[in-house]
Amino acid sequence: MTWEAPMHTALELAANGPSTGVNPRVGCILLDDEGRIIAEGWHRGVGTPHAEVDALSKLPEGGARGATAVVTLEPCNHWGHTGPCSEALIDAGVARVVYGADDPGHHSSGGAARLREAGVDVTGGVLRTEIEAFLDDWLTAARLGRPYIVVKWASSLDGRAAAADGTSKWITGAAARQRVHEQREASDAIVVGTGTVLADDPSLTARGDAGELMGTQPTPVVIGTRAVPKDAAVFHHPNPVVFEGTHDLHEAVADLYQRGFRRIYVEGGPTLASAFVAAGLVDEYAIYLAPTLLGGPRLALGDIGVETIGEQRRLRILDVERLGGDLLLRAVPVPTTPSSTPTTQEG
Repeated sequence: MTWEAPMHTALELAANGPSTGVNPRVGCILLDDEGRIIAEGWHRGVGTPHAEVDALSKLPEGGARGATAVVTLEPCNHWGHTGPCSEALIDAGVARVVYGADDPGHHSSGGAARLREAGVDVTGGVLRTEIEAFLDDWLTAARLGRPYIVVKWASSLDGRAAAADGTSKWITGAAARQRVHEQREASDAIVVGTGTVLADDPSLTARGDAGELMGTQPTPVVIGTRAVPKDAAVFHHPNPVVFEGTHDLHEAVADLYQRGFRRIYVEGGPTLASAFVAAGLVDEYAIYLAPTLLGGPRLALGDIGVETIGEQRRLRILDVERLGGDLLLRAVPVPTTPSSTPTTQEG
């Protein structure tokens, strides 16, 4: 039989899992000899059974013997909060494993090789492109050893983040601002510099249309060395504030990765955004454009290390979303030859 249809089912199950946290969203179905689904499962977050184990738990002892497991990500091969899924499948007597994307983790990969070693028939790469797009942020973090980084800003059509006197409320309309809150909720952490905290006193929460707190809250992260007032709004956030008292962004994001953050949303001002761009630490741009002109010196981006046109940072547009009268452009960097770029920022 072909495996695309059952893999699509597994991918639909994977989407039930949480989009934030250390672990990827994974779905699994178990099929009998005639290709009928006998169990299904998905991963519900850190400390819970992985998708394969979740599916196996739906069957009585011995119920998976001779079955085929269809799973979106290569079964893990290490002990973490739970045991290795490769061993669970072997112990259950599964005869065949079909998976989509390879696991790039330094500690968790190798499941396919372990299964083959135990005599299990293994097929990989089914719907690989689709699944890798679904898991793009987690896979990027696993490969690079740092969080997937989204840099956001809002600007006028002429690239200004504020009027000449520094005022910026509001460049974009209500629909665009609500979309920002949705993007915050989908992130592990929201990152600003001390300059933004001192100037704007943001709460850094994800809120609904009526101002209520949304179900998932990103952890607030403040980068920089300046002192923050003890009565700052960020201290009232539901999650404790993480302070990265450094100007070295590589050091900061490495620490955030160690803390378990896999997707961060950079929402500081032009200084911080420019520093992330200059450091080559942007995986995705979320650029909100308002149909207005401001002129003046308050640019959305400052110096990003581009001296000549040959050094320009080219982007590929993923999509354009209309939000009332505003636009949201999602873009990713076009890979270039690595070059030396600054890694510090003021704050």
